[in-house]
Amino acid sequence: IQLVDSTTGEQQLAKLFVAVLGASNLTYAEPVLSEELPNWIACHVRTFEFIGGVPEVLVPDNLRSGVTHAHRYEPVLNRTYAELAEHYGTAVIPARGRKPRDKAKVEQGVLLASRWILAVLRNRRFSSLAELREAIHPLVQRLNDRLMKKVGKSRRGLFEEMERAALKPLPAHPFEYADWVTLRVPGNY
Repeated sequence: IQLVDSTTGEQQLAKLFVAVLGASNLTYAEPVLSEELPNWIACHVRTFEFIGGVPEVLVPDNLRSGVTHAHRYEPVLNRTYAELAEHYGTAVIPARGRKPRDKAKVEQGVLLASRWILAVLRNRRFSSLAELREAIHPLVQRLNDRLMKKVGKSRRGLFEEMERAALKPLPAHPFEYADWVTLRVPGNY
């Protein structure tokens, strides 16, 4: 999504971070300006806050910010990402390179985010990341509250029914990473 500074006309391209829970397909999405480590960590922290807990296992892409060395059996995580996982008491099992089935839920989530978020916003102009976040937030809510035809329930309904209880509780304090503190967004989102 293009961001255009209203005073200078400078353009930046925002990307969409997408996380999807395995059983309910509850989806979290937020725009970021880069895939660098501070954004990667901050997006995970905000995802946990959004869902109100921590899943047992994370299956991320082999993004360089999270995975230092991709390996089929023993991938090496970025030290900070490993510390985040330890802080939240979760395991990280990165998807194998060129194996989209390893992260099929998020692949489907990206497709849905393209249809239900990016397509809706394609003709709008945004001048800041905060403005874009405000526009995306209700679209994520609508996606999660929308009835899924095959299941007959919404993502949020399934989450509340079967997945919320399976999440680990959030720690007393969120993970602190000095470089991402300035990236925090006030509120629940």
